[in-house]
Amino acid sequence: MAHETILYEKENGVATITLNRPQALNAFVPQMNKEVLEVLKEGERDKEIRCFVITGAGRAFCAGQDLKGRTPDQKGSLGASLREKYNPMIRQIRQMEKIVIAAVNGVAAGAGCNLALACDLRVASEEAKFIQSFVRVGLAPDSGGSFILPRLVGLSKAMELLLLGETVDAREAQRIGLVAKVFPAAEFVRSTKEIAARVAGAPRGIGLIKRALNHAMLPDIESDLEYESHLQEIAGRSTDYDEGVRAFLEKRAPEFTGK
Repeated sequence: MAHETILYEKENGVATITLNRPQALNAFVPQMNKEVLEVLKEGERDKEIRCFVITGAGRAFCAGQDLKGRTPDQKGSLGASLREKYNPMIRQIRQMEKIVIAAVNGVAAGAGCNLALACDLRVASEEAKFIQSFVRVGLAPDSGGSFILPRLVGLSKAMELLLLGETVDAREAQRIGLVAKVFPAAEFVRSTKEIAARVAGAPRGIGLIKRALNHAMLPDIESDLEYESHLQEIAGRSTDYDEGVRAFLEKRAPEFTGK
């Protein structure tokens, strides 16, 4: 099957999904949401696939939603967009037994950051950066971030990251528990393949480990995804959101009014 926005490769039990819009820092458009979900479902059914790796082409992992399609005159319903395009991806990653590794090669921002957090294991290039950028455009967190982030770094640190929207480099991300391992950029691809091969060669019980931790730590993710959608619908109707998007596209600081 040909894909427009991703690359999909299978080798030795590992399926690699490469987000492939490097000119837009691999920001999501509806076709990319659709294609990622399709190959995740395909790989779940494929008995030869034991592990997934999600990474990005070029210098970014994923910059989140492509805001060029979310300007005030064409933004539509943000809540509906989450329910139809983002939540199914996060749900698929979390509900299947097969392990998903996020190989964060560069910037991971907004929904792109939370896509990485939804994966079972995160490895990062030393050039990776993590940004909870929602506050920069007047939005609430989505794609499971409000649920998963505090479970990784604790409530206080999660609040800091969400409220300030500051960039976290790879080493700091490792220190606070966002990523498991950080590799030099020149060794990143090789080292990621080695870890994926270890996961792909693990016994069937590795899927049961995922089920056990899901049951213990993430039992209510479904209701949180729906609540995030509700909150994002409210945020998306605000004038602050409209200003945030305009400012982002115009490459200037936003002037929020709290409306």
